[in-house]
Amino acid sequence: MERRRIAVAGASGLIGSALVRSLTADGHEVVRLVRHAPRSEAEVRWDPERGRVDAAGLAGCCAVVNLAGAGVGDHRWTDAYKRRIHDSRVHGTAALAKAVAALDERPRVFVNGSAMGYYGETGERVVDESAPAGRGFLPELCVEWEAAAEPARAAGVRTAFTRTGLVVARGGGAWGRLFPLFRAGLGGRMGDGRQYWSYIALHDEVAAIRHLLDRDDLSGPFNLTAPEPLTNREITAAMGRVLHRPTLFPVPAQVLRTVLGEMAGDVLGSARVVPKRLLESGFTFAFPGIEDALRAA
Repeated sequence: MERRRIAVAGASGLIGSALVRSLTADGHEVVRLVRHAPRSEAEVRWDPERGRVDAAGLAGCCAVVNLAGAGVGDHRWTDAYKRRIHDSRVHGTAALAKAVAALDERPRVFVNGSAMGYYGETGERVVDESAPAGRGFLPELCVEWEAAAEPARAAGVRTAFTRTGLVVARGGGAWGRLFPLFRAGLGGRMGDGRQYWSYIALHDEVAAIRHLLDRDDLSGPFNLTAPEPLTNREITAAMGRVLHRPTLFPVPAQVLRTVLGEMAGDVLGSARVVPKRLLESGFTFAFPGIEDALRAA
């Protein structure tokens, strides 16, 4: 197997750290983009909000993966925090894409993060990568986020976008918060539970990113979600079965709106997103069902 040098932004996050572990376990050299002064040759300094990156540190990389961004669910969506969510993604992506385009020897591929939030509210309608962007903060953010990678694509670098769903993992993301509640017997549906949640096991998320890195014929947007989205009510029932706990405590929609503010719209909203292009490319999910994904986590 060819040993490759791969740069990863967002390497300390849930997905990024799992990707780094997977790459290093297979013998690849991973260069992490960091905000502090580099402590070794394996680190490159950057400041995503200010759009700065030490491009020289990317020399020799055959691939760049950008998964950086302030956590969407980490804080209530004040105007200031929405600006931080925006700038950390859009400005960071633009800086990396420009740095990649300016290199004398450019990487073969630029994989940039995105989110299923691109589609907004879908109700019961099934959407794949051909669907247009929705309306609202997250869809508009995703459109800008993906557009910010244009310098890399225009320079001839194969560019792919990962429109990721809700990652099923024990150590972070939405499920990092759900697991403790359900283990304590305090879990339940959110709102009426009829909204669709498009999820993906962390293992499959990492495998899909590596699939995009390895396949020279894949570019553009890819939905990184399990093949069959389920309603929140169905996922709640599966959580109860896997953890052997009751799921008797539904969270009323009004309570979510009071606690979460604007972000509650995305918890209560429906996203029935399917990975059409990923499946067509020959990717195989290791944990396609929700109970498989939950047990893996």
